[in-house]
Amino acid sequence: MTQINLSRQEARALLAKPKRSKYGATKTMLDGITFDSKREAAYYSELKIREKEGEVTGVEMQRPFALLGNNGTLMATFRADFCFWDNPAGRFRCIDVKGFDTPVGKLKRKMMKGLLGIDVEIVK
Repeated sequence: MTQINLSRQEARALLAKPKRSKYGATKTMLDGITFDSKREAAYYSELKIREKEGEVTGVEMQRPFALLGNNGTLMATFRADFCFWDNPAGRFRCIDVKGFDTPVGKLKRKMMKGLLGIDVEIVK
């Protein structure tokens, strides 16, 4: 085993570097809320404007959905970035803001549709 000697200053410099997120998203704070990406914060800002105008109501952020199998066992949990009632369209909408779509995300959206009958919309 090789031993590495670092000075206290060198160790602090290495530990102080902020970690880059897996997909390069930059955490952003808006209205005291920390969002996983700039895109998600921008969508939140648009939703707040639409809510003030009365276009949408009941905005929920990070709403969890339990995806249960036939025998009631929890298969997975899907957490939608935003859920709300769209008044002009007259329907409930679930939005997932994505910069990069993963196979797990695609599978969970299919499960949402198949098990709960909810279409999850992707916003890029």
